[in-house]
Amino acid sequence: MIFKAFEINKINLSKYNLYLFYGENEGYKNEIIKNKFEILYTNKIYKYDEKEILENKNEFFNSILTKSFFEDKKLIIISRVSDKIKDIIEEITFKNIADVTIVLSTNVLEKKSKLRNFFEKEKNIICIPFYSDTNQTLTNISLNFFKQNKISISQHTINLIVERSRGNRENLNNELEKINNYSKFGKKISTEDILKLTNLSENYNVSELTDNCLAKNIKKTAHILNENNFNSEDCILIIRTLLIKAKRLLKLQEEVKDNKNIEQVVTSFKPPIFWKDKDIVKQQVNNWSLEKIKKMIININKTELLIKKNSINSLNILSDFILTQSKKLNN
Repeated sequence: MIFKAFEINKINLSKYNLYLFYGENEGYKNEIIKNKFEILYTNKIYKYDEKEILENKNEFFNSILTKSFFEDKKLIIISRVSDKIKDIIEEITFKNIADVTIVLSTNVLEKKSKLRNFFEKEKNIICIPFYSDTNQTLTNISLNFFKQNKISISQHTINLIVERSRGNRENLNNELEKINNYSKFGKKISTEDILKLTNLSENYNVSELTDNCLAKNIKKTAHILNENNFNSEDCILIIRTLLIKAKRLLKLQEEVKDNKNIEQVVTSFKPPIFWKDKDIVKQQVNNWSLEKIKKMIININKTELLIKKNSINSLNILSDFILTQSKKLNN
């Protein structure tokens, strides 16, 4: 049975035992799991990866089907699930697991996903997609946060925080908490305070780097690489940011192929593209063909694996890849 994320408060959580949370909004998913589920179970929370369940299927079944007279209800959270776990979950669905709540969490599941389709069709289990937040949603979260904590801050500074959180609610919440810990009652937070307190300036450089790479601004891309002291630990963040933006570019190019009007596609795109980024995004669309984007996404995934296997040379591997992609002849 499908619910929208904002409808979570309408669900009687004690009535259901199986939940599937999927989508790119990790921050929102984690927020719901923490505030709606973990808070109810405290000492009886068990966390697994799908791989662990698949490798120890019998032990898993025993743990949820064997009841102890002295044991309270427990919460099981299984991360990074895929269609591989579907048969196990289907078998559980038709057994009596009244003392156990199971939450499955994962990234994007395609419409053809067997696991997703199973959860959508069954009436006694819950399926909730978590789509990316809009800038307006993140702005509202920020406004409410500062209001509740009685922190004085300008709209310009809030816009800066939202813009540089890169559409990630988890990033935003982490930075808001830092600001709250720093602020004294009634203190006005300046833009300078924000840049000193948070990692947003660094994240912004990562976003700027990947945007210019995809826009094929090779001089600007090389300048950002040279001017920032990126290290091996930054490589995964950069390559994954590039992957997220490449996937967005793929969706944009697919819509442009149907619509032909770049301006209209960029303006109406969901989640919305921040107004300051629209020009560079249009530049990206103009510089990449659909087939080249698909090939690049495959190469990004290969490059991430290469970086993980060669941590000592990871920065060189990343830099070479970024610069190669930003060359005009590579479109």
